[in-house]
Amino acid sequence: MSIRKAGGDWEPMLLGIEPRSCKVCQQGLYRDKTMFRGGWSRCSVCDEFVHYSCLASGKVSFLKQRPRICKSCRTAEEQAKQAVPSSHPAPVGS
Repeated sequence: MSIRKAGGDWEPMLLGIEPRSCKVCQQGLYRDKTMFRGGWSRCSVCDEFVHYSCLASGKVSFLKQRPRICKSCRTAEEQAKQAVPSSHPAPVGS
């Protein structure tokens, strides 16, 4: 018996490739589109892959924030920070 025959069928063993899309801009994350435009990275908050251009900017506009956070997660964090102080009543002074 040969090794190839012992391996069985290959068709059931092949997995389908799921296309991924950027969470922020909803465009595909394909190497042919993103290789010369910065590629992609994983957001540290939502753990989704996004284009490098869809990551939040740091202190300098062309550098990205560390840890890597996508623009949609950053806006959600900023909205949460703005909502928290306004929900607490002001302390009464003596």
